[in-house]
Amino acid sequence: MVDQARARKLSKRIAAIVATAIDHEIKDPRLAFVTITDTKVTADLHDATVYYTVMGEDLDTPPDLQAAAAGLEKAKGVLRSKVGAGTGVRYTPTLTFVTDTVPDTARHMEDLLERARVADEELARARANAKPAGDPDPYKAPREVADTDGHSAGSTPAGVEPAEAD
Repeated sequence: MVDQARARKLSKRIAAIVATAIDHEIKDPRLAFVTITDTKVTADLHDATVYYTVMGEDLDTPPDLQAAAAGLEKAKGVLRSKVGAGTGVRYTPTLTFVTDTVPDTARHMEDLLERARVADEELARARANAKPAGDPDPYKAPREVADTDGHSAGSTPAGVEPAEAD
């Protein structure tokens, strides 16, 4: 039986150990702007997938994803040793590093939302000066359907009082 709580605790612990090791113990300059975002551990606790993002040196510099991936691949053995020492589990999970695409997806969603806002504003400006194509209020008087005898059903002819019922 798989203990999901244990797997979640182990994945959080692995993320903390890997992030601390990258920040303080591994001196590879390619890993300077790497951030660990999430970790998933398989049900048998033998494999761990570590998700990471890479930031650029400043806002205008694009991140160097290939260099970061090469740095993480080179440091994989040292990081696995740190994870084994820090978790105390019988079998140290193998580490797989995957670029986290959530920030890119969020940025793309923000761009789409901004385009939708601009389109809504253009529609509101066009609607502000628009006039109806027909009568301003086509429903101001009820429609009357003619009876077979020429009188309209549901209403009386103009100027004629309705007959009182006996």
